Amino acid sequence: MENQNLTVPAAEKVLSWGMTHSATSPVFTPSSAEEVKKIFQYAQTHNKKIVFRGGGCSYGDASLQSDGFIVDMSLYNKIIDWNQITGVIRVQSGVTIKQIWEFIIEKGFWPPVVSGTMMPTIGGALSMNIHGKNNFKVGTIGEHVLEFTFLTPEGEILTCSKNSNEELFYSAISGMGMLGCFLEVSIKMKKIYSGKLDVIPVPTKSLQEMADYFEANYQTSDYLVGWVDAFAGGSSLGRGLIHKADYIPEGKDPDFKNNIKLENQNLPTRFFGLIPKSWMWILMFPFSNHLGMKLVNFAKYLSGLILTKPYQQGHAEYAFLLDYVPNWKFIYKPGSMIQYQVFLPKETAIDSMNEILKLCQKRGLVSFLAVFKKHKPDNYLLTHSLDGYSMAMDFPVTRRNKKALWDLAYEMDEIVIKAGGRFYFAKDSTLRPIVAEKIFSKETIEKFKSLKKKYDPKQILESDLYKRVFLS
Repeated sequence: MENQNLTVPAAEKVLSWGMTHSATSPVFTPSSAEEVKKIFQYAQTHNKKIVFRGGGCSYGDASLQSDGFIVDMSLYNKIIDWNQITGVIRVQSGVTIKQIWEFIIEKGFWPPVVSGTMMPTIGGALSMNIHGKNNFKVGTIGEHVLEFTFLTPEGEILTCSKNSNEELFYSAISGMGMLGCFLEVSIKMKKIYSGKLDVIPVPTKSLQEMADYFEANYQTSDYLVGWVDAFAGGSSLGRGLIHKADYIPEGKDPDFKNNIKLENQNLPTRFFGLIPKSWMWILMFPFSNHLGMKLVNFAKYLSGLILTKPYQQGHAEYAFLLDYVPNWKFIYKPGSMIQYQVFLPKETAIDSMNEILKLCQKRGLVSFLAVFKKHKPDNYLLTHSLDGYSMAMDFPVTRRNKKALWDLAYEMDEIVIKAGGRFYFAKDSTLRPIVAEKIFSKETIEKFKSLKKKYDPKQILESDLYKRVFLS
């Protein structure tokens, strides 16, 4: 099928990162703004829906379109400019976090905000306004964007910053890719003086103890993240392990020139120098069940009690835990997985999270991996951030447990709503419109829909996530 020099590819099956959602759709792979314009024009002329896709790292259906086209931006991936003095990098929106950190690390810089995987594109990262283990200190990635150019579905290119087209700036960042297409983005990087971080492991007996440590140390920490043993109950409910990390000050690392080298930053390919990491998911597979994961979580907590000595760790090694074991998500096959992540105000967080952990145990659907972080609020329209804490929980999905798992998610929704909490669209698989209406104000939803009518009047941008949460 050809039109306006546009050939529509044959449909192909595209999976969400968690493998639970899929869409069979034509996938375009533009490498220029002009090609994206042509796709917009075709969609407008033929009344087709489209969604943008970057690294495909959203756990749910945020970058899927079951009734239209998927536009994969991963070939729009050039680094345009770098300023060694200011630390400002300008990139096309298909550039990945991996490309950026590998480009700047030997120059003495690091991205100010990264997710748990290095594979997201910058366009995808801005659409979801990603956060890291330092959200409490530096905010989301949007806080470090100086400027971006933005292509609307009508074909207009706008330059946006906190001082120019600011309404679109604060809405497109966090806007799920529903207002237009990020083209070029300028972001300020973080100057570093060592290729390593000082890391302190701290075991905790409860979520309250974990939160108390965060509150006592967040002002003097660069990163804080907590792992939670979701299987532990009774007096051990919410026990876990914190990893506090700090940048090494200027002049304090005599081996700076060596350990900043890319070859010394890349994640190791073998465990203990022997076992190829590509084998690890296969070795982990026998443990991908309730009993196996209970043992794994217990062993992790036990090791945390023993290994309490501070150590140093490379930036990539500390940041990108999800990349440490290639294809680790395959342990969930032949099923799949979802992540349920809650954001709760600090006044209600611990009681509500304890209630959620107890509910999961009561329903026999315990999170295989749970991660705890501290956050601060921001001004982005569809923000997930608040003054409080988050807990991200991974759950296996099977044919037998899917209905019960979704029912559990709906029960947890009610706890989060009552506590004044929020959710994160990059992770979501289960949210319903009734929940969105309660976690966002009516004014916020109406404002977003008004902006969508302004910049996308024919409503051609639509993901399966947007349909599920805002249009169902």
